Amino acid sequence: MISNYDVLIIGGGAAGFFTAINIAEKNPKIKIAILERGKEVLSKVRVSGGGRCNVTHACFIPNDLVKFYPRGEKELRGPFHQFCSGDTIEWFEKHGVELKIEDDGRMFPVTDSSQTIIDCFLNTTKKLKIDVLTGQSVQEIFQGENYWKVETNQQSFKCQKLVMTTGSNPKMWDMMQKLGHNIVSPVPSLFTFNIKDNRIKDLMGVSAFASVKVKDSKLKASGPLLITHWGMSGPGILRLSAWGARELFEKNYQFTLQVNWLNDLDFDIVLEDLKEIKEENSKKSVSKFCPFDFPKRLWESLLKASGISLDTKWADISKKQMTDLVNQLTNGQFQVNGKSTFKEEFVTAGGVDLKEINFKTMESKLHKNLYFAGEILNIDAITGGFNFQNAWTSGFIISNNLSLL
Repeated sequence: MISNYDVLIIGGGAAGFFTAINIAEKNPKIKIAILERGKEVLSKVRVSGGGRCNVTHACFIPNDLVKFYPRGEKELRGPFHQFCSGDTIEWFEKHGVELKIEDDGRMFPVTDSSQTIIDCFLNTTKKLKIDVLTGQSVQEIFQGENYWKVETNQQSFKCQKLVMTTGSNPKMWDMMQKLGHNIVSPVPSLFTFNIKDNRIKDLMGVSAFASVKVKDSKLKASGPLLITHWGMSGPGILRLSAWGARELFEKNYQFTLQVNWLNDLDFDIVLEDLKEIKEENSKKSVSKFCPFDFPKRLWESLLKASGISLDTKWADISKKQMTDLVNQLTNGQFQVNGKSTFKEEFVTAGGVDLKEINFKTMESKLHKNLYFAGEILNIDAITGGFNFQNAWTSGFIISNNLSLL
């Protein structure tokens, strides 16, 4: 027996639900089903933002917003002019979810709970009579003359319009490849660096604003850097991993990381500053007088790495020790050996080739009535709510097109 729908959405995540709800709100007569292979829907929403759901980012100008996307920057400019972060805030408020802005621009529900977003989606789909079908693992997709047929492990479905919102699912990418779409090979994005180094060995939990660079590369980023028991994490490192996803994959995650603990201050400026400090504070102990605004434990570790004992007076620091200290501060070299996944928020660089998508409608250029939203496409962003914004925007654009059925 075949179940007939006007629109089938494969993938019960953020993009799938947002697309379905917006289609149904614009045209309640359209019969819609969401097919999810797992037992639960919206599982990534549940764990995102440490269980708080980082819904979007307080960046309201499309031309600025696109700069947070290592892949998709050019293509998303038009879509963000149709539906941007401000529209997301308004949409959720209309659906009873108030959002708040944190100091770093990330936006969360005021409840600080991802369950608020999940409940909003589940209640709205129920009210709009959208069928949400779980345990539906897609086995095959066929294209007919004016329809799509989807075979799952449980039953067969037929629809006029097919929307793919399956995220980073290799099986679905294989199916899209069989339909003729090019898949940009997936590599990890948003990961932390594994580093074993005595300078950071006992500093777990210490954080400082730093600029980081991959040696012998153009890759660089800046932001808070967090020292962990396995190496380095934090927004600055995650940003670097996103922009360098392909290059670092090719290096097999073995490279030298250059860290400037004073952000962008260069060697000569810091050397002059320290010479002045040495004169003015000659009788003070170097460990008790840290001239920079970063953690004392980190300062003490860099002193030791420069061959300076903690009870040394500023007046007694040799020229070589001073040079070594400035090098540690502005160009600390750390050997990276591998990566670790960033919590549960694993993001992949790769997916359906963007050249094969019409970004005015999110429809495939190869197949009529086949649409894509979210991370199934070769679009990804740095951490901070940007990947969800791509899901909302692409889903909204699809709804504008499909509501005319």
